[in-house]
Amino acid sequence: MLDIRYIRENPQKVQTAAEQKGYAVDISHLLSLDESRRELQTKADELRQERNELASSLKQGKPTEAQLTRGRELKTLLAEVEDRLRVVDEEFTTALKKVPNMPLEIVPVGVSEDENVVIKTVGEKPTFDFAPKNHWQLGEARGWIDKERAAKVAGSRFAYVKGELVRLHFALLQFAMDILSDEEKLKQIIADNNLNVSSKPFVPVLPPAMVRTEVYDQTARLDGEEVTYKLADDELWLNASAEHSLCPMYKDEIIPAAELPLRYVGYTTAFRREAGTYGKDMEGIFRLHQFDKLEMQSFSAPEDSLQEHLLLVALQEYMMSQLELPYQVIEKCTADIGGPNAKGVDIDTWLPGQDKYRETHTADLMTDYQARRLQTRLKREDGTIELVHTNDATAFSQRPLIAIIENYQTADGKVRVPKVLQSYLGGREVL
Repeated sequence: MLDIRYIRENPQKVQTAAEQKGYAVDISHLLSLDESRRELQTKADELRQERNELASSLKQGKPTEAQLTRGRELKTLLAEVEDRLRVVDEEFTTALKKVPNMPLEIVPVGVSEDENVVIKTVGEKPTFDFAPKNHWQLGEARGWIDKERAAKVAGSRFAYVKGELVRLHFALLQFAMDILSDEEKLKQIIADNNLNVSSKPFVPVLPPAMVRTEVYDQTARLDGEEVTYKLADDELWLNASAEHSLCPMYKDEIIPAAELPLRYVGYTTAFRREAGTYGKDMEGIFRLHQFDKLEMQSFSAPEDSLQEHLLLVALQEYMMSQLELPYQVIEKCTADIGGPNAKGVDIDTWLPGQDKYRETHTADLMTDYQARRLQTRLKREDGTIELVHTNDATAFSQRPLIAIIENYQTADGKVRVPKVLQSYLGGREVL
């Protein structure tokens, strides 16, 4: 959520930024509600003060009829003002929550994902002396992906992932955790990318897979039942990504600045309805209702958050380069970064079976947008309290598995194992 003081001081800037992101908000109406809210709050405070002063005077002796009458009037007036304030405050809060985060000046302005900018292309696309297959053709032939039986059990967009593909999946996760928990490796990546940021390692964590409604709403990640699954009998939602239950870890807490950054790498099963995508990526495991994801989450001081974001992207790139997968780094435009984001980067990986680059990773810089409602704060050495900044980024989901299957396939339908993963598979070179 944006700071209302910032909106008061920059109404046109906020209105323009919201429009560039594709959000229909009325900043003038929001500020009108804000003014009414403040006037009512002032009136309520004045009535309470008068009531308290009257109550104190009544202790001096027997109250007069005028004092009793005024006391009754104050009670009625205060109740009326508080009722009006409650209504206006609720309307104000609802309107404020709809205002998206301000994009950084370096974010390209665009009206759709078509205006995202390719920052760089890394790696050579593989060449084959045969027609490369899609991952689902290879996976089904090898008995690694079974969507037909999953459909009997859970319906469409679910899959049984089996056999060596499961082992490859966990090898990928262990590979990532080894890198992210290795401070010397982080120092190397920071130096190679000329970053000015701490080399503090990531702490592995298994976060809750469910989030309470109030908390999920405070993260600005709750997209409603079109996207997210809600439990029927509880105020709980299944998380749509690991960072959704990682970012509220320090809700209502004050973190000593000396302890920042706090970095976590969390693994959980995620759930998404994927409403509105019927017929899109129905084959294979690219777009499922249920998938597994390893996610990076960090909490940092405001002055460090952009460098922290760049570190997360550098880590994504390092891991993809180690896998020797060809990829592109995409700077997302204003219309594609999402409401809570101040900046967003995607990594799209080459899939020869589809003959295109597809998104496998994303990195999101939120500035203080999440922390404001979560009240996650830091305390400086001089005692100053301010909001932290949050970042999140994909380490690995099931999509890089797709890229490995398609880029490392052989003519006889087998899959070579990337060199960096072979030790995690007992030295296996081919699956």
